[in-house]
Amino acid sequence: MNDLPIATLFMLMSVDGKISTGSTDDRDFDQDLPTVQGVSEGLPQYYELEKQTDYYSFNTGRVMAKVGWNDEKPDIKQLEVVFVIVDNQPHLTERGVANLLRRTSKLYIVTTNQQHPAHSMQSPNLEVIGYEGAVDLGDLFKKLKSFGAAKITIQSGGEMNAQLVRRNLIQFVSLVIAPVMVGGKSTSSLLDGESLQTLDDLKLLRPLKLVEVEKLKHSYLLLKYKVIDAV
Repeated sequence: MNDLPIATLFMLMSVDGKISTGSTDDRDFDQDLPTVQGVSEGLPQYYELEKQTDYYSFNTGRVMAKVGWNDEKPDIKQLEVVFVIVDNQPHLTERGVANLLRRTSKLYIVTTNQQHPAHSMQSPNLEVIGYEGAVDLGDLFKKLKSFGAAKITIQSGGEMNAQLVRRNLIQFVSLVIAPVMVGGKSTSSLLDGESLQTLDDLKLLRPLKLVEVEKLKHSYLLLKYKVIDAV
């Protein structure tokens, strides 16, 4: 545990566990929920809580691209935050990386792709962490701890969330529950990835201990858990 950061999965989630309004990258909570009456009224509470998350923030290139960081952005306010972005495809363009550099005090791009645009960019605030074949998440988190990341907030998509939970790299879960049901078999949920199939797979389940429940305004809830068997 001492060589890993304390990681908190912090997500906005529907009552039925969805973290997006649909199955395509055109659908997104940040874009869509402000248009839904009965949900939009309480949404600012989530963004206020988001401001209180850790100095180190972990996400994926797909999520960053989905929320528009590849778009032209003339006015970007820099935040005192370090972004760690796993991006293998890549989803981020050169402009996307440049935008994130303007947004953060330090940007780590983690990738297996030798052609990632970040490799050809020069900035004292940019560091590329490369892996061959697949990103070793356990090794990555140890590296981040050695870089000074005592705590890190996870805000990635369902696939990456599942990988981190399965590898027992998350110690706390903080969920803001929006008063809406989304549905859709293909719509991303808090944890996606492969389903469990065998009896032996049950060892991958992560029981939680409820730490705090807070009733927010406009029928929102804040739930905080500790992962019981976190390393």
